[in-house]
Amino acid sequence: MNPEFLVATKAHDFFSFGPVADILGYIMDMLFRFTHQFGILNIGLCIILFTLIIKVLMFPLTIKQQKFTKLNAIMQPEIQAIQKKYKGKTDQQSMMKMNVETKAVYERYGTSMTGGCLQLVIQMPILFALYRVIYNIPGYVGSVKEYFQAIINAVGGMDAVTKITQFANDNSISLKTLTNKTGELTNTDQIIDILYKLTPEQWDKFQALFSGSDAITNVIAEKSQAIIEMNTFLGMNLAANPWNGGHINVAWLIPILAGLTQWYSTKLMSSNTQMSDDAPGASMMKQMNITMPLMSVFFCFTFPIGIGIYWIAQSVFMVIQQWIVNGYLNKIDMDEMIKKNIEKANKKRAKKGLPPTKISQNATSSLKQIQAEEEKQEEVLKSKLVKTEAQVKESTEYYNSDAKPGSLAAKANMVKKYNEKHNK
Repeated sequence: MNPEFLVATKAHDFFSFGPVADILGYIMDMLFRFTHQFGILNIGLCIILFTLIIKVLMFPLTIKQQKFTKLNAIMQPEIQAIQKKYKGKTDQQSMMKMNVETKAVYERYGTSMTGGCLQLVIQMPILFALYRVIYNIPGYVGSVKEYFQAIINAVGGMDAVTKITQFANDNSISLKTLTNKTGELTNTDQIIDILYKLTPEQWDKFQALFSGSDAITNVIAEKSQAIIEMNTFLGMNLAANPWNGGHINVAWLIPILAGLTQWYSTKLMSSNTQMSDDAPGASMMKQMNITMPLMSVFFCFTFPIGIGIYWIAQSVFMVIQQWIVNGYLNKIDMDEMIKKNIEKANKKRAKKGLPPTKISQNATSSLKQIQAEEEKQEEVLKSKLVKTEAQVKESTEYYNSDAKPGSLAAKANMVKKYNEKHNK
């Protein structure tokens, strides 16, 4: 996910998900107003509370997603048996038969091959919108925007655009994703996006631009102090990125914690479903469990610290959530769940005028039967190996008797005994 993609303005954001982002921004604004009532103005705290609320709202989808994942793990032996049956057969007829048989397995368990996709389709717009809101807090949170708007009104709004553009260039603040094709700032929202990136030191420089007017500098001093306080979390500026030109600082803990918490939450999630190494996508899943946390570390070094705080918060809440989900799934009766799935599926089939699907045989006994068959085949193979080793040992001892093994006498003895044995 490119940082330039995330900092694009709402008007030019390819994946803006405008309505979803506006709703999430409204929730964030309510949290900001709520904490303000207790005298707390801190965006970092609001991000954590915001993450918690979104996790709670999405919890039902998480349950459904992981139910499907666990059910899919139970179906895998049957699906793999079908894949082995048609292994190496690439003709159209064989592929069609394999798809039909695979689909039948899913139907017997009351689900479909796309059963886990719906939850992901619903969650994706929310996730993209989440990053958009957190990356650009003033653009979506009205209570925060008021502080920036007061400063812009004081300096004269668009009348000060030349000064502000020059200030941004002098302080290496990128205008690439904020300006139009001509490279110019065209509205106050773009100016707010610039001001949101300022560090405490840069606010002092910005105030110095308007030192000729006490009225303007007083407004900038008052509002910028409030902005700095609300945008500081554990001594870090949420709008800055941890990398800071490669200079080691305490903010480096953010991407490191983001990677570690995501790795642990992923490990906890995968522990609930034992996937065979031969299962489709198993190898890719293992690689993703390693690469995704590493990508989190990389991105959190380049994104604003606010994104890293969100990343850590959502991973921590995911761990807590996963403990609850794992406890629930460990107690759930899979056979009963499959029965309910079949009943729901048959209601839908009845509406389409289709015959009901037969309930699959007991899921756990089916799985045990397949496992028992695999163990039986392994035992037969082991028995053959043991028998072969015994025959080789017996033959070697017979031919090497009365002579030192490997000697010329032993070899001659082997020829002699071979002839005696076969001439009887």
